[in-house]
Amino acid sequence: MSKNFAMTGVGGYVAVRHLRAIQNTGNRLLAAVDPCDSVGILDRFSTEVSYFREFERFDRHIEKLRRGPKRERIDYVSICSPNYLHDAHIRFALRVGAHAICEKPLVLNPWNVDMLQELAQEHGARIYTVLQLRAHPSILALKRAVENSTTKRKHQVELTYITTRGKWYLISWKGNVEQSGGLATNIGIHFFDVLIWIFGEVQYQEVHYSSPYKMAGYLNLKNAEVKWYLSIDQNDLDMCPVQRKGATYRSITVDDSQLEFSNGFEELHTVVYKDILAGRGFSPCDARASIELTHNIRNSFPTGLNSISHPFLERVLDDRQISVHS
Repeated sequence: MSKNFAMTGVGGYVAVRHLRAIQNTGNRLLAAVDPCDSVGILDRFSTEVSYFREFERFDRHIEKLRRGPKRERIDYVSICSPNYLHDAHIRFALRVGAHAICEKPLVLNPWNVDMLQELAQEHGARIYTVLQLRAHPSILALKRAVENSTTKRKHQVELTYITTRGKWYLISWKGNVEQSGGLATNIGIHFFDVLIWIFGEVQYQEVHYSSPYKMAGYLNLKNAEVKWYLSIDQNDLDMCPVQRKGATYRSITVDDSQLEFSNGFEELHTVVYKDILAGRGFSPCDARASIELTHNIRNSFPTGLNSISHPFLERVLDDRQISVHS
């Protein structure tokens, strides 16, 4: 039997992956909200979706459905709204009797996780977080390789993620640290999640460089030492060692063996949705460690370039002669 969905933030970048996942799993979207009305993409999936620009009217509509016939009630709310609204929209989903499926980050601050878990228990509902990289074939292969490794020393890991963004990025809510959590939270949290998932809990971390365009730092995990570099600066693609197509470079190097996985992302949300609808899926507990880490990164003072910095950072500082604390 198909399930009924509602969606917040349907005009956003990631919403199309949720729309596709809802369709691919044989379910239907009944209602959506976004203050930006550039939502013509809805017609690719259905012309019957009730769309609202004002959250208050959306709220009223969902409440009306809740009090109507059971076949029209909302079973799941997919949350694709800006990061700082996630916890409020999760609470809304629980209040209207629905399960919540929330994009990353689940919340910006780790103490909000406990509150949401308590509310979920009170309402008898579930909160699911989208950790789609855990379903990526290359990541699963890496996890199996690490689990089967016989080495007794810590793995040496480099994480590099460069994804081009235009001038609009910093003008939007994504450029506001209080609303997005900054680069480590907004674009890095999935990668930090899988690193912790594969290599174990964080024992120590430090930030070497931080600016609105790029960040770099170091993690000491239970079974790995990680040098990481995140950037939205297109110029940084020139430092990448392989030929690329497009404007994104994702790479994890483990003990000098490179895992380049810039492709294979289109259907991961469908995999996540299938798991959720089958009674599995990732909970707030699964997301806690990466939320704690990115919160700590956000509140760390950069120490500057040192011997354990990501190699890209030295090149950036040398080539552009920018301040480490800019």
